[in-house]
Amino acid sequence: QVQLVESGGGSVQAGGSLRLSCAAIGFTFGRRGYCMGWFRQIPGNEREGVATIGSNGGTTYADSVAGRFTISQDNAKNTVFLQMASLTPEDTAMYFCAAVFDPWGRCPTADMVTVKDWFRHWGQGTQVTVSS
Repeated sequence: QVQLVESGGGSVQAGGSLRLSCAAIGFTFGRRGYCMGWFRQIPGNEREGVATIGSNGGTTYADSVAGRFTISQDNAKNTVFLQMASLTPEDTAMYFCAAVFDPWGRCPTADMVTVKDWFRHWGQGTQVTVSS
């Protein structure tokens, strides 16, 4: 059974940085093709894609975070990271990790609004709060 466990959220002032981690349990990086993604959601809004990374190494970013956030993966730790820098209050949200399997390690070719519909496994989320 696939489980995704997020950590690293917290409170930070605008301009600061945080690194989120997503530990994958139930499958092993390097043995199965996948796409991992980070999403975020604020109450009353739809969940939106932030960044995705395939096991083939391909990455995509939402326009709102490109140049500030970096998604990466560590096969040895079976973990995906989201390094967030230059945070603003608009980045405040619950951040979720998600996964979908793909034989070629590719991520869905969908926009960051609808890409969430392709993901099958979700973590419980970690809160990020950025104060001005």
